Amino acid sequence: MSLSDVKGELRILVAEREWAQFHSPENLIKSIAIESGELLECVQWNNKVDPDLVRTELADVLTYAYLLADRMGWDPDEVVLDKLRLTRDKYPVEKSRGKSTKYDQL
Repeated sequence: MSLSDVKGELRILVAEREWAQFHSPENLIKSIAIESGELLECVQWNNKVDPDLVRTELADVLTYAYLLADRMGWDPDEVVLDKLRLTRDKYPVEKSRGKSTKYDQL
């Protein structure tokens, strides 16, 4: 399924239920944070990962992220590619390969 298919399916789901009225950028940002917390709960007390549970919670995070991008009029692929360009500049391969050091400490 392509990104345009996912966006289309999300739009249909939201329209059928008349949920767009609740999808202000502020509410979608809050929802991403809440769902991210639920994703974190998957490993809160141990490092055992239940792939099915992680998949479900990740789907919630991605759903709200796609809805936010759509509400803002942004293409999610472009948003990610723009950020990758910035990250490449901040973390040149020759300085950052194999390191987790923050860019300002390289």
